[in-house]
Amino acid sequence: MVIKFYFSSITSNLGIKKHQQRIEMILSSKKYEYESIDIAHDETAKERMRELMGDPKGLPPQLCNDDTYLGGFEEFQDAVDDEKLEAFLKI
Repeated sequence: MVIKFYFSSITSNLGIKKHQQRIEMILSSKKYEYESIDIAHDETAKERMRELMGDPKGLPPQLCNDDTYLGGFEEFQDAVDDEKLEAFLKI
């Protein structure tokens, strides 16, 4: 199983940028293996992210475990706060 972290390297929204940085910092600090997928440079990846989310206008950051949609920043942060990150990530 592979954690997929969908993000955008090009965003003018400071909130999105901070959320993406926080997710990446936590995943890296806990030494979880994950694949970063930049939707800013890959239209197919953006379409796939939105398909998995079930939202044709969905925005990053989003997390999946293989092709199982996990959630966005709010769900991720709730799992961190509740000390249930591994359960959230399904690892």
